Amino acid sequence: MSSPGGTGPRGTRSARVAVSALGASLDDRVDERFGRAAFLLVVDPETLAMESVDNTANRDALQGAGLGAAETVSARGATAVITGHLGPKAFQALRVAGIDGFDGTGKTVRQAIAALNDGRLEPLAEGESHTGLT
Repeated sequence: MSSPGGTGPRGTRSARVAVSALGASLDDRVDERFGRAAFLLVVDPETLAMESVDNTANRDALQGAGLGAAETVSARGATAVITGHLGPKAFQALRVAGIDGFDGTGKTVRQAIAALNDGRLEPLAEGESHTGLT
């Protein structure tokens, strides 16, 4: 994996990492849910400058939460996503956008970004179907 830092698409800006989070700060835990996460934090992995995005619209959607979240992070220039699980549609949407997914389960956002920078996060495999209520 190449470093998430450096230049972004078309070499115009630094890369950004989107993290599904339980709260709006770097010290909140990674939310294992991507599409239905409370917040999506879009972070510069070098400076830790951050944009916090309230994910209520996707979280409360009857369907398509993962696709909506994928659209949100793509529009904000994310080149990687840290979460716990990607459903199959979100996984495919991110893949088409050239955004890799990584497992940040059990970490704070700050810890997950540091682990990604150090190459210590596992890539997420293709999303699996959710079980239970849909």
